[in-house]
Amino acid sequence: MGRYSDAFAQARDDREGFWLTAAEGVDWVVPPTRALDDTAAPIYRWFPDSTLNTSYNALDRHVEAGNGDRTALIWDSAMIGETRTYTYAQLLEQVSRFAGVLSANGVGAGDRVVIYMPMIPEAAIAMLACARIGAVHSVVFGGFAAPELATRIDDAEPVAIVTASGGLEPGRTVEYLPMVARAVELAASKPATVIVQDRPEIGGSATDHDGWLDWDAAMADVAPAAPTPVAATDPLYILYTSGTTGKPKGVVRDNGGHAVALTWSMANIYGIEPGDVWWTASDVGWVVGHSYIVYGPLLVGATSVMYEGKPVGTPDAGAFWRVIADHRVNALFTAPTAIRAIRKADPEATELAKYDTSSLRTLFAAGERLDPDTFEWSSGVLGVPVVDHWWQTETGWAIAANLRGLEPMPLKAGSPTVPVPGYQVGVVDAEGTLLAAGEEGNIVIELPLPPGTLAGLWRDEERFRKSYLSAFDGYYLTGDSGYVDADGYVFVLGRSDDVINVAGHRLSTGSIEAVVASHPAVAECAVIGIHDDLKGQRPSGYVVLKSGADIDPDILRDELVALVRNEIGAVATFRDVTVVPALPKTRSGKILRKTMRQIADHEEYTVPSTIEDPDVLSELARQLGG
Repeated sequence: MGRYSDAFAQARDDREGFWLTAAEGVDWVVPPTRALDDTAAPIYRWFPDSTLNTSYNALDRHVEAGNGDRTALIWDSAMIGETRTYTYAQLLEQVSRFAGVLSANGVGAGDRVVIYMPMIPEAAIAMLACARIGAVHSVVFGGFAAPELATRIDDAEPVAIVTASGGLEPGRTVEYLPMVARAVELAASKPATVIVQDRPEIGGSATDHDGWLDWDAAMADVAPAAPTPVAATDPLYILYTSGTTGKPKGVVRDNGGHAVALTWSMANIYGIEPGDVWWTASDVGWVVGHSYIVYGPLLVGATSVMYEGKPVGTPDAGAFWRVIADHRVNALFTAPTAIRAIRKADPEATELAKYDTSSLRTLFAAGERLDPDTFEWSSGVLGVPVVDHWWQTETGWAIAANLRGLEPMPLKAGSPTVPVPGYQVGVVDAEGTLLAAGEEGNIVIELPLPPGTLAGLWRDEERFRKSYLSAFDGYYLTGDSGYVDADGYVFVLGRSDDVINVAGHRLSTGSIEAVVASHPAVAECAVIGIHDDLKGQRPSGYVVLKSGADIDPDILRDELVALVRNEIGAVATFRDVTVVPALPKTRSGKILRKTMRQIADHEEYTVPSTIEDPDVLSELARQLGG
């Protein structure tokens, strides 16, 4: 494998040398002389003796190098039919001024700022402005209900909130300001400042609330702020992810390791160079949006596309292909669920033929398992490599990938390929014993994790240790199950709690899903384990049919049962198949399997705050009598 195996071995055997070399891709105020601080293991810190500014690395240095006229950000709103473009010099000017607004309102280094914004350029500007003055941003997905926002306000204790009048969804608007006002009312911690970006399409403004500031008015006459040097180990942001206790976990990302890891990843994982056009079809409220809408592409001097719209319905299943054609996108990063939605609406890819997508070199998928059927379909219609890769909110960048910029490797359907240099991935059984190639178990990562991964949980080291470090000594617990094959390829089959026990046999619902999804009439599916008096659990399948598919549900059931029997065996006892119009998902595209399982078992459940469309869940509950 040459270059990959050499890089992987160096990251494993000469950690200091590998990451200090990678750090040369970042501009430092005080360069690091050490890579890893392991004095408080298993709590680790990267580049402990260095200082930098992340906003400077994303903007100023490109302008100073003479690339100020290069396009930094393209905002494409399918919702209002508008496109806005910022050069690096223009984005720097906006970020510097908004950083000045924050400073003028008492925000300083180490202070927290909650950003509750839709997919508009000001969201990225606010993030970069916080980084510029050393403030810690915490982006909350726009549209989260007031109690969820209040919980995050109380945990982060921000001195300011940056928001907008609302977000746009197909057929409806979502007003943010009433939710912000209610959240501030509910929260024990009261931010001193609220700044509002008015959107003319949505009612409500800062003037409706005492003491709130209008973004444009505040920007009109303000001194721009210079970048503030911070320690590499200082926090850049807090991003909340759902916790099993109901209290969200505040994942903390540092400045130095984050800048080094993302800079390295853009070149080596994604093959993106300065001037390339990169599009991550996600939201700034998720980790993907942090890493690869805002920071990653700007750190390397690429052009980042920021899209306000959906894969289908804005206006049709050709939306993604239009964006690629209009902006000459070189690489698209999206979730498998988006591709499945496009395929469901347009299985023959007739919309694709209307656009020139020849600029596209690669399609990257992450966020949920890329099933082999979706992999084959997207590869076939696009004619470019479709590259699955695997990572988490906690890691902030890929754990396993096919490194297109380092050494492209053969693709295997169902696998995100191999561990990225810096990650030592293993599979262990319930006792923590390493398993042989091909044996399924708990996927773990040997400590220390590489730079750019979580530095901890906000003000909760005990929970950090308990959630991730205590299950298996010396390892980070990913919470995913799977195996590594004889070629070193990683196969992620699903969350560990999606492994079900059928009459003493441990079965992965992800494996069964892959078989079900291979049926030509199935657009997407979910398989969950439900209670069975005899066997303990049994798998139950929920399928969404492709647009235009015409098949009798009983015939479909028989064919799917036969497929699972042939591919996995009778031990799966797969016999339950329910055709549904849609699967309940979070706004980031993850299927709500736990909630589905609770409904199917007639247990009490709560509608998750992250749900995309509550009506889908209601319809499923009606079908199942929940």
